[in-house]
Amino acid sequence: MLTLANINKKYADGTHALNNITIHLPKGMVGLLGPNGAGKSSLMRTLACLQDVDTGQINFDGLNVLEYPDELRKQLGYLPQQFGVYPAMSCHALLEHIAILKGLNSEQRKRQINELLSLVNLTAFAKKKVSKFSGGMKQRFGIAQALLGNPKLIILDEPTAGLDPAERESLNNLLVSISKERLVLLSTHIVEDIENQCRFVAMINQGKLIQSGNVDELVNQLAGNVWLLKCLPSELPAGSLVLSKSYRYGKPIFRVYAPQCPEPEAVAATATLQDKYFYELKSQGAKNATS
Repeated sequence: MLTLANINKKYADGTHALNNITIHLPKGMVGLLGPNGAGKSSLMRTLACLQDVDTGQINFDGLNVLEYPDELRKQLGYLPQQFGVYPAMSCHALLEHIAILKGLNSEQRKRQINELLSLVNLTAFAKKKVSKFSGGMKQRFGIAQALLGNPKLIILDEPTAGLDPAERESLNNLLVSISKERLVLLSTHIVEDIENQCRFVAMINQGKLIQSGNVDELVNQLAGNVWLLKCLPSELPAGSLVLSKSYRYGKPIFRVYAPQCPEPEAVAATATLQDKYFYELKSQGAKNATS
């Protein structure tokens, strides 16, 4: 289990990137959800021991992470949002280089690299330069390098960004398969990826943890309170909390939160994680506006 207690981080420009974050993250696939600029990457960099915090504690399976960061690095696999590659190196050569940096011996390197290339379906491209890979192939390579050394904690920052639907599905299936015996922390602003792959989610905005828990339990908190309204914005019932808006044949459709049916034309909708996410974001915005 990964535990964070009262984590605070302010940058030199005064930005409060992490504001008193306290949370317990279980083993398995865990989603970190938030809009761009919410603090997700700051939290990921902190957990990867790439930046210090101002206050707080982090514990991973009994290890004081902030006091012994080098010990965590031995158990860590990390895929940052911007993953650079050496343009002249082949897939196999770069994995070999990273494995040496991680301290794997010759036998371990040979076995793990072959296993990981097979796992991420890159065996046939082992001699190809990573710089020539497609976006999906680069991300699969990134997963492979993160898995070198059999880490207990894997941190992935926006791993499906820029991928087409088929590549996203393939990568998400791979992530589920590797999360059975370790903690995989997936940071994204794509709600669907978390709803389909994760049992546990943490939502962050403006550096603050606004909600966390079992995905199904959080979604069920809105059960019976989400409605579809086909109307113009000016026709929305007074006091409606609009969760999201879409269009069908050029006409707006609103997903609205309301404890009771807001009007006779409203249609009950099945709540989703996206509904819960927008509900928490807008509730936080309303609180900030009145504070």
